[in-house]
Amino acid sequence: MKIKSRHHLKGSDARKVIASIEPFLEDPSSLRKASLEMAVSDEGVDLIFVDGQPLMMVVEGEPFFTVLGAIELTPIKRLVVVDAGAVRFVVNGADIMKPGIVSADPEIAVGDLVVIVEERHKKPLAIGRALVTGLEMKGEGKAVKSLHHVGDLIWKGLEG
Repeated sequence: MKIKSRHHLKGSDARKVIASIEPFLEDPSSLRKASLEMAVSDEGVDLIFVDGQPLMMVVEGEPFFTVLGAIELTPIKRLVVVDAGAVRFVVNGADIMKPGIVSADPEIAVGDLVVIVEERHKKPLAIGRALVTGLEMKGEGKAVKSLHHVGDLIWKGLEG
């Protein structure tokens, strides 16, 4: 992943980003003191660096966590928990199927960005877009469209 340009966000823009992420965090205070930079990539995914760490991405104009951001910031809302059997599929970029889901935040609406975590340690594995509500994430069929996962271009771009 190539970064085309990178610049510090103005105070008002940084506050908007933080305000959109705050509702998902238990303690957003560290975010309020952070320096935010926007990085425009050639992949069509813009990243937001928080104190030099790529903790957020912009998906269709909406700031949300990267997998690294979910690991660092530990969101408490919009979580979809998958069982151990689903983990290998999720980390390879598969969409999240209902049979692999153990639980989901009941407040999730169709179209919401969500964090996919594994059951035992609640470790974030992927970021996706909900195809059904949190209450409908049991049964048969697809529940979440995967957008970013451990090991993908965004993740690899974050490593190097």
